[in-house]
Amino acid sequence: MPTRNTQAVHALSRFGELSWFKLPVEYNPIHGYHQVPYTGWRYACPDEGIAQLIENAVEGLSTHVEWTLDRTRRNWLLLPSRILREAQGLENPAFSNVVHSITVQDQEFCLKALSDLDLIILRLEQIPIPKS
Repeated sequence: MPTRNTQAVHALSRFGELSWFKLPVEYNPIHGYHQVPYTGWRYACPDEGIAQLIENAVEGLSTHVEWTLDRTRRNWLLLPSRILREAQGLENPAFSNVVHSITVQDQEFCLKALSDLDLIILRLEQIPIPKS
């Protein structure tokens, strides 16, 4: 059975060559909790059309939580919008503290977001690849 990580890499690779990818571990066995999911990646040749395609696919899904595709930096980041709101942006040093706080204090949110991420990955695997 492929892991969520493998499925995400496969889905995103359909739209271009990945030069970097990260999906933090979704379950922390030491502390016994699910972690709030987010994923980051960078394409070797970023394409604005692909970014819009991914953004539209995510926005078109009926998810439990709101998601944002942030492309303000070199790496694209897909994450629950709540993280951005509570951290007041990606550049805030409190970003990792907010992720940790949500993880520890709101397992229901984490589980909903993990379920959403599975839907998002499935959708990205189904989108027709645009002809160049």
